[in-house]
Amino acid sequence: MGLEQFQLNGRVALVTGGSKGLGLAMARALAQAGADILISSRHADELERAASKIVEGTKRQCAWHVADMGHRTQVKELADWAQSRFGKVDILVNNAGTNKPQPIDQIDDATWDSVMEINLNSVMALTRALVVGMKARKWGRVIHISSIMGVLSKEKRNVYSATKAALLGLCRASAIDLGHHGITVNCLSPGPFLTDLPASVLSEPEKQAFADHTALGRWGDPEELTGPLLLLASEAGRYITGSNLLVDGGFVVR
Repeated sequence: MGLEQFQLNGRVALVTGGSKGLGLAMARALAQAGADILISSRHADELERAASKIVEGTKRQCAWHVADMGHRTQVKELADWAQSRFGKVDILVNNAGTNKPQPIDQIDDATWDSVMEINLNSVMALTRALVVGMKARKWGRVIHISSIMGVLSKEKRNVYSATKAALLGLCRASAIDLGHHGITVNCLSPGPFLTDLPASVLSEPEKQAFADHTALGRWGDPEELTGPLLLLASEAGRYITGSNLLVDGGFVVR
């Protein structure tokens, strides 16, 4: 087997938060590898624009659905829609997330509950719903997008780091639950990728500090996450499960 190990012909992938940033880059990479794509986010206009970009130059299909991952009923609706749209979901990329920095003594309950619901609870709920079909078909890939902030942290990242660390534990336990059914569960933990989310919460000095702290001395390009994603989503990574793959330009080791 060679590069064909990375091909996803006949597969269907759902990417939450798939309308921009890392989600958009990952969805496009999955389409280029041969998968039909489902994407979700909160904004119909962004999803419509993203869908055409994702399948441009491919022969694949991309469908989209508006869903706010902060509402459990909408997560269930997304799961039902995704399984009916193309008849199955083989690859689930739990990418949707948010970050609302607050120091520990200033965290308000509404912020804590909101970030927990989006970053962690919705991941559990969507995975719980979609692995039923994967088990029946004896094949599946579940990829949680965690963060280097799940293995280290910085000031005011209490809620965010708590959720991203929790995804690592969820991944390990689910990998044990699902391994005998031909399903792998892994985390991808990006480091400094300057997408809309970090750009909205970091000052210019903080952005430079992140770049300087990497071994490579720069922020990552979203395309640089797609190779590791395809490894975990395809037959190439069939013996990898319960793992956390850091894609951080050497941020953590430094």
